[in-house]
Amino acid sequence: MAELENPNVMSKMIMFLSSLLQRVAESNDLNRLFQPQKISVFHGLTRPSISIRSYLERILKYANCSPSCFIVAYVYLDRFAQRQPSLPITTFNVHRLLITSVLVAAKFMDDMYYNNAYYAKVGGISTIEMNFLEVDFLFGLGFQLNVTPNTFHTYCSYLQTEMMLQPPLSIADSSLSIGSSLKAHSCYNDEDESSHQKQQLAV
Repeated sequence: MAELENPNVMSKMIMFLSSLLQRVAESNDLNRLFQPQKISVFHGLTRPSISIRSYLERILKYANCSPSCFIVAYVYLDRFAQRQPSLPITTFNVHRLLITSVLVAAKFMDDMYYNNAYYAKVGGISTIEMNFLEVDFLFGLGFQLNVTPNTFHTYCSYLQTEMMLQPPLSIADSSLSIGSSLKAHSCYNDEDESSHQKQQLAV
């Protein structure tokens, strides 16, 4: 969508996404005290000191990927949350999930993109760790990377509508995962479960 090229729109979208992810992550932090959850390569031993918003703004500033990649990354996070219910988004893994989802989206969407070593520096992790995160994320998605125009438009419209209707701090029920909160909007589309892949995904 052309609106995404507007820096003000992207800035507001980053602010809304970070607020949504913060609420979801903090809610899941509470749930993990009562429900057993798997520990994955995305989990850090401690919570990163950088906020989710600042981290997303850093990725936006230095990744130089197309604005559409952030919508596609959001689609991927939704799919990951639905396909991996035992690995909910928390404050211990959200940063690694974000940098990985944008990396994979950029490789799939853009003709030109930075390599894993560059994204590792942007994300504040090692290249080896970035490589492992990418592989685990791809398997977590079942390598279902294709996003149809209809699904892209649905996610984009959902975000734009939510941004207009409510401020970032009064988003939908934070007890829901991203996947659950979007299911009501029929954002997840089975037609995206295609075998279409890009050869340039290799590190």
